[in-house]
Parts: sequence; structure tokens; C-alpha cells
Amino acid sequence: MENIDRLQEIIGYNFKRPELLKQALAHSSYANEKKLPSGSNERLEFLGDSVLSIVVSDYLYKNLNVAEGELTKLRASLVCEKSLHIFAQRIGLGEFLLLGRGEENTGGRERPSILADAFEAVIAAIYLDGGMEPAAKHILRFMPDDLRHAGKPAFSDFKTVLQEIVQKNPEEKVEYVLIGEEGPDHNKRFVVEVCLNGQVIGKGKGRSKKEAEQLAAKEALELMGYEAQ
Repeated sequence: MENIDRLQEIIGYNFKRPELLKQALAHSSYANEKKLPSGSNERLEFLGDSVLSIVVSDYLYKNLNVAEGELTKLRASLVCEKSLHIFAQRIGLGEFLLLGRGEENTGGRERPSILADAFEAVIAAIYLDGGMEPAAKHILRFMPDDLRHAGKPAFSDFKTVLQEIVQKNPEEKVEYVLIGEEGPDHNKRFVVEVCLNGQVIGKGKGRSKKEAEQLAAKEALELMGYEAQ
């Protein structure tokens, strides 16, 4: 229950029926292993996909005066697995997943498909517990401020790009250091510095340590003259 309480703080919604949130986190490997009467999160994922689509469609229609084809492309970019994986990472969803031993041992907490599916399942859990309004509020937190760039991913894997550049010189060493946390538990921000051979070359702030590291790497790339997209 402690994990459930912490996740509720992160997403900013308190469940009247917390068992819905627990089910949303239950991968099929865990449900089968534990023989859960409620089953896995697969049915919730199905519902969450539809709720996500209608909320994003409504948001785009009301905020962009563009042709239907452009709206369709933008919606597809915002609800695809890649974007949902990034959204799930922003709230550290992988930490809260309920996985069977096999999935746990093979990196299931980081697998994009599992995280994206769980993100949709959480949307459905909020919808079933509180209706469309809190579900929409949760989804809209992840919509980009500038919709003109919505077709681009929220961010690329800047850490990998930076590592590839640095590896050209074997003696160089990159390190990420958590230097602080800001804000209340339900809206915490992590601050990370990226250092090259002990010298700070970038700083990032995000909803999770991983997002802060990515944004620190992005700043470092920009300072090095690379266009980070």
C-alpha cells in the first residue's frame, strides 16, 4: 500500500478504490503467477486507450485550427508507444509495476511496451474511479506546451548521444550526479548535473531522475554545439 500511496501523490489523484490502481499496475506475468482474481491490467489498458484517444482528440481540436489529416498525425504521435513510454518514465511508473519473476529478471520495468500499456491502464483506473474529468486532467499534464512540435518526440535519448560522442575519446568519463530535490512529494522535481571528467557540463530538472538526466545531457549537447532534438 505504501507504493500505491506514493504513486497517488505523484499522479495527483487519490483513489476511492485503490484496488483499481493496483490492478492497473499488474502485468499479466504477475497476475498469472499470483493467480489474481481480478486479472492483469490488459482490460484496463483496452479502456485506457479509448479514453486517451478521446481526450487527446478533444484537446487538439480545441487548440489547433488545422486540417483533419494534420490532427490525425498529431494525435498518432501523442498516443504512440514511444510517447507513452516517455510519459510513463516522467512519473517513474516502472518503479511501481507488479511483475512476475521472469519479467522482473529480464528488465520488464524498463520495457517500453510494458510501460506504455501500464500508462494506459492507469488512465482507465482513474476514469473508472472518478470519471472523465480527473482522467483528462491527468492526461493533459503530458501534452506539449507548443503543439506545433507535438509530432516530434518529447525528447530523444540524449544520454546515449552524449555517451557516443564522449566514447570517441576513451579517457573521457561522463557521470550523472543527483544534486537536489524540489517541491512537495506529489509534485517533486529532481535536479541532476552531468559531469565530464569531474567538470559540470549540463544541468537538468525533471519529474523523475531519468528525465532530469536526459535534460542534463540535452543541455550538455547544446553547449557542445550539437542540435539536440
